[in-house]
Amino acid sequence: MDTATLKGKSTMDKKIVSISSKRQITIPQKFFAALGFTDEAECIVRGNELIIRPASRNTGGEFAEQILADLIKQGLSGDELLLRFKEKQAQVRPAVEAVIAKAEDAANGMGEYYSYDDVFGNEEE
Repeated sequence: MDTATLKGKSTMDKKIVSISSKRQITIPQKFFAALGFTDEAECIVRGNELIIRPASRNTGGEFAEQILADLIKQGLSGDELLLRFKEKQAQVRPAVEAVIAKAEDAANGMGEYYSYDDVFGNEEE
């Protein structure tokens, strides 16, 4: 694997990969794992470059700051912090989808209903 310097500050791993007759490539395992790929990739054309990155499953890191703060308070750092962050981040979307489904059920009269005061309390308390 080659390493190239970017602007004298950071390094970039580089590897030449083959393209099959069906226009397929294999993402090197080191890159696949380090970037958190799962079963989908996002392809973006920027100028004369093709960027391949893990498909976004969320819209911008919902709750990322809170998740990181909690994991740091637990004393995590380095690779363990990164691993646990990815695990926790992956749980956000399903949890939000479950809340939305419950809200839709409540709006359709088929589920539990919570008032604004139930959720946030009232000013007199």
